Amino acid sequence: MSLIETYSIIEEGYHPFLIREDWQVAQLNYIEDQHIKNINKIEVHRNTDEVFVLLKGKSFLITVDLINGEPTFKADVMKPHVTYNIPQNVWHNIVMDKGSEVLIIEKTNTHLNDVEYLHLTEKQKTNLRATIEKITKKI
Repeated sequence: MSLIETYSIIEEGYHPFLIREDWQVAQLNYIEDQHIKNINKIEVHRNTDEVFVLLKGKSFLITVDLINGEPTFKADVMKPHVTYNIPQNVWHNIVMDKGSEVLIIEKTNTHLNDVEYLHLTEKQKTNLRATIEKITKKI
């Protein structure tokens, strides 16, 4: 009997799989909601950072400055196997292409207990798509 725990997440969507008292590991596998055409909100965590690692595919981390309630979008192309930390109080989301897989490390139950959402207007969604398109043309 092995003392090592192993996990393999192949289903689409968000799956916390290694949960301990103060932290958890989850995997986000591509779902339609994370495609650039379907992003309709951003989120923030007030009490914890959130760590992302691209395992496979193409994804963008979106960060947002809110000035008088109006979002200004920035996006970074994720590189495979690089650790990205989103500090607490930073509005963010992730855009994923089909087939992408991202590992997420965060405080236990962050996605349930420490999350606020800002739903985007049609104009804001258009601005977000334009931000991603600019970056995509450069790569």
